[in-house]
Amino acid sequence: MRPLTEEETRVMFEKIAKYIGENLQLLVDRPDGTYCFRLHNDRVYYVSEKILKLAANISGDKLVSLGTCFGKFTKTHKFRLHITALDYLAPYAKYKVWIKPGAEQSFLYGNHVLKSGLGRITENTSQYQGVVVYSMADIPLKLLK
Repeated sequence: MRPLTEEETRVMFEKIAKYIGENLQLLVDRPDGTYCFRLHNDRVYYVSEKILKLAANISGDKLVSLGTCFGKFTKTHKFRLHITALDYLAPYAKYKVWIKPGAEQSFLYGNHVLKSGLGRITENTSQYQGVVVYSMADIPLKLLK
């Protein structure tokens, strides 16, 4: 497990900024402690510094994972967010879309959402903007770009 390089950090923060914008600082400097991002086997983990110090006793080849997996780097060095990052990104999302209960199940199975299936959408959401999809009960479902 190692810290991210300058290039990896830039690529990852650009991707996360599509969803949460200026709230990126709130992920690192939290009131309950300092959190950081670490790379292990092309996957980026979000972990508190307390747990990171405890994990230093475990050798890298025996370590499977640590903290929450935020995403992974592809072979072409692009960053892909995982669904496990949703709980951390959803509260700070700039653009949100709410789906009606009738269209929710269809969306979760991979189908498109019709205009009639949208419940609400935040104002000024531009095309191709990163959004967090919510159910009408304010449960985050998915990240879309």
